[in-house]
Amino acid sequence: MHEISGKVAIITGASRGIGAATAREFAELGATVVLAARTLDQSEAIAAEIWAAGGKAQAVACDVARYEDVANVVASCREIHGSLDILVNNAGVIEPIGPLAESDPELWGQATDINFKGVYHGLRAAIPVMVEQGGGVIVNISSGAAVSALEGWSQYCASKAAALSLTRSAHEEYRERGIRVLGLSPGTVATEMQVIIKASGINPVSQLDPSIHLPAAWPAKAIAWLCTVDAAEFDGGDVYLRDEAIQKRMGLTA
Repeated sequence: MHEISGKVAIITGASRGIGAATAREFAELGATVVLAARTLDQSEAIAAEIWAAGGKAQAVACDVARYEDVANVVASCREIHGSLDILVNNAGVIEPIGPLAESDPELWGQATDINFKGVYHGLRAAIPVMVEQGGGVIVNISSGAAVSALEGWSQYCASKAAALSLTRSAHEEYRERGIRVLGLSPGTVATEMQVIIKASGINPVSQLDPSIHLPAAWPAKAIAWLCTVDAAEFDGGDVYLRDEAIQKRMGLTA
């Protein structure tokens, strides 16, 4: 993981869950992390924690549904820290949950702006910078929902499928220019999203026992590994964290 040391990374949705865990993991590995999130107070607290532990972190307000926000974070990162080496497109929401024909079109669209357009905004803002500096890595947080429809999750499944297509498209367009783009499908993780899913009572995922969910530290470590050359063979696709062979290769299990 020495490859992460000295790098500059932007992590969206970094105020909690996988995003917060990834920020901590990257900082421990010696990276400078920019925590981008709508809830600035929470990301500021995490950044302060990282500084107190000897790491380097900056918290910035960012709504990934707004391209101007994302572009400003990228520009600020480059100006303050000198480069942008890694982007983790992590921000995402599960709601609205419920039957498609009963869904609120406005809420459905707002979620799509985060889960799908948010990934596009990150790619659009970061890739020109990375091309100019000669390379970079972008990890998009995916889901099994991208390839498997689930009752009540029309928005989430559709937007994750669209985001997976963006991963593949960006890989095809920029792999020859030093840009690595790949996804991580972490499976169920013990975050606030699973609390919301459990409360919905819809589809088999809501019936899962909380004890089977992975700790957020696991996908965080997986994201860090994906940013190394050892994971380059997976560029342009999704890595499934529940795969035991993948877990062993990452050093998560013996």
